[in-house]
Amino acid sequence: MRSFVCAETQFSGISIASACHVLSLSRATFYRGRNADPVVASTALRPCRVPGRGLSAPEQERVLDELHSKRFMDLAPPQVYATLLDEGTYLCSISTMYRLLRKRDEVVERRRLRAHTTAKRPELLATGPNQVWSWDITKLKGPRKWSYYYLYVILDVFSRCVVGWCIAERENAQIAEAMIQETLLRENIQPGALTIHADRGSAMTSTTVAELLIDLGVTKSHSRPHTSNDNPYSESHFKTMKYRPQVPDRFESVEEARALFRDLFCWYNHQHRHSGLALLSPATVHAGKGEEAIIARAKVLDTAYAAHPERFVKNPPRPDALAQSVWINAPVPVEPSRDGSGDTNAATSQISDTRRAAGGLPPTKGCLGAGTAQTEGPAIPAGNSDDAGQCAVARDNPAGAHPSLYGSRRNTKLP
Repeated sequence: MRSFVCAETQFSGISIASACHVLSLSRATFYRGRNADPVVASTALRPCRVPGRGLSAPEQERVLDELHSKRFMDLAPPQVYATLLDEGTYLCSISTMYRLLRKRDEVVERRRLRAHTTAKRPELLATGPNQVWSWDITKLKGPRKWSYYYLYVILDVFSRCVVGWCIAERENAQIAEAMIQETLLRENIQPGALTIHADRGSAMTSTTVAELLIDLGVTKSHSRPHTSNDNPYSESHFKTMKYRPQVPDRFESVEEARALFRDLFCWYNHQHRHSGLALLSPATVHAGKGEEAIIARAKVLDTAYAAHPERFVKNPPRPDALAQSVWINAPVPVEPSRDGSGDTNAATSQISDTRRAAGGLPPTKGCLGAGTAQTEGPAIPAGNSDDAGQCAVARDNPAGAHPSLYGSRRNTKLP
């Protein structure tokens, strides 16, 4: 493998980093193998230090025939040695069996072990509200030690708006199912327009939630195992909400937790100026009014500049621009060749320039990635979010909801 990488990078102009990325080989492993001292393989057994002590050629063949026999071909030498002893036969020691097998490169793993599979890196693109959601569950400390309440939150990735939440006394797939179903109905999500991303918790990977998403035409996505960075928006949101000054160290009751977070989510959606949204509120962006707010801010800054241009030394002030696309794990371009001898082989590219342009990324060659981008769907204005998307009671069918959203699924009421 290392010699193949070295030869390919030498004659095709591909950088070592690109070649190792394609072959799923660590660069440290490649350099360590390339710089290591060559090992000269021994093709013959060392002569016996005491003449006449070693096995003769016919004896060696007999040992190998036993090791290669049908009943011993899947057993390790210690197992063969013990079996032959129980049958009253001694051929040689265990170490001699290993030496004879090693001479013929037959010391390998004989068990059928499960091959390690590399999890695909999720890559999701949102260019508007209600295209990609992220949801997660976090613990809130209860009144006593080892007692917890569980906060379920669904976050729109593009607008960072909390579209659904609930607090329960346990982590349960049925509670998650009811919260997701109610949020989909309230936001009037059409089948095929939404991807819901989550980590690999028990509730997230449950069959109950998976069947619900299939029935409602929602694509599900999961983080890689032990990779919290694949769900960054939910993790960052929990850090913002759980460490607010008004959040106590412990809650005396679940009702107290619900009352506090009802006010907090209302503040977050409507009053909090999000640094990732050009300092706009999540509710403004979720309703599709972000550009209007940016234009209004620009007019205010133009008026201030016209009144006192001397106060702005370099350029006229401009408001921050709102991002046109949001990624979960944006495609990473392959590093160019260090010697500048050539570009990466175009056959290794898995992400087209069209897809990168849709995500606001510059076109490039040799971009590697796995997974699929979220299909663009219509940006649906948010409804009434005065309750910040609380899912305490199942609501009625909203007007205009798609009929397929009401199949055989049960409307489970949340606690």
